[in-house]
Amino acid sequence: MKRKIKQESGEELFVARQTDSLAFLYLKENLLLRATDLDRKDHLIEYMDRISQDVSVNALVIVGSFEKTGAKEYFEFYYRLCRLKFDRNAIYRMYNAVDQFVLKIVELQKPVIHVDSGHLIPLYMNISLACDYRIISENAVFQNAYIDLGLLPKGGGVFFLSKILGKSKALELLLSEDEIPAKKALSLGIVDQVVLPGQLEDAALSAALSFDKIPGRTFSGIKRLLSFSQKDLAEYLERENTELMRIIDSPEFRQDLGKCPD
Repeated sequence: MKRKIKQESGEELFVARQTDSLAFLYLKENLLLRATDLDRKDHLIEYMDRISQDVSVNALVIVGSFEKTGAKEYFEFYYRLCRLKFDRNAIYRMYNAVDQFVLKIVELQKPVIHVDSGHLIPLYMNISLACDYRIISENAVFQNAYIDLGLLPKGGGVFFLSKILGKSKALELLLSEDEIPAKKALSLGIVDQVVLPGQLEDAALSAALSFDKIPGRTFSGIKRLLSFSQKDLAEYLERENTELMRIIDSPEFRQDLGKCPD
C-alpha cells in the first residue's frame, strides 16, 4: 500500500510519495527557476532532513522531471533574468539551493538512487553524480549547455567527474560541446544502468532491494567513510559559486546576455 509523505502544490520544487520502505522524490520541471524561491528551497531541504530521520525509509529514489527541456531550460533561466534586469541575487539563491541539495544527498546515510531521462543539462547530471546509484533511460542525453554562455557546470560536476574519470578525461568531457548519449555515459561510468523509458522506476526498485540486503550499519558506515573522502566538497561548492559569480559579474557576460532573444 502506498503511503504519501508529502504532496506539494503545483508551484513547489517536488512531489514525494512513499511505497513501503522506499521514498520517491519527483523533481518538477523548470527546477532552475523554481530554486530561486527561498521557501521552495527550504521545503526541499526539510524533506531531505525528514527522510534522514525517518526509520521507516530505507532508501530514497530521486526522479528527474520528464517534462524538462534540456538546454532550452538552461538558456531560458538566464535569459529570463536578463529580461528582469539581471537579478544577481536570484542566481545566487539558485546556486545556494543546489549546493544544499547536493550536500544533503551525499550526507544521507541511506542509499540514494537517481533515475532520469530525456535531455539533461549538467545540473541534473551533477545531482545524479552525488547519488549512490544512477539509472537513465536509453533516450537520455547529457548536454554541456553552459559552454554556449561561457559559464561553468553548477552542482559539483568538476569535483565528481575528476574522481570518477581522472583529471585528463574529466577535462576533455567538461570542455566538449558534444552531447553524451546514454550508452557512452554508461561506458564512462557516469551512470550505472541504462533501461527502457518505461522501466525506470522498476529498475530503481530493483536497485533499492539489492541495497536492502546489506545491513544498514554496514552501508551507513561505508557511506560515512566515502563522505569523509569528500569532506572538501562543501568548500569546493563555495569556490564553484565564486568562479561562477566572477563570470556573471563580468561586463562581457552581461553584454552577451544582453543580446538574448525577446
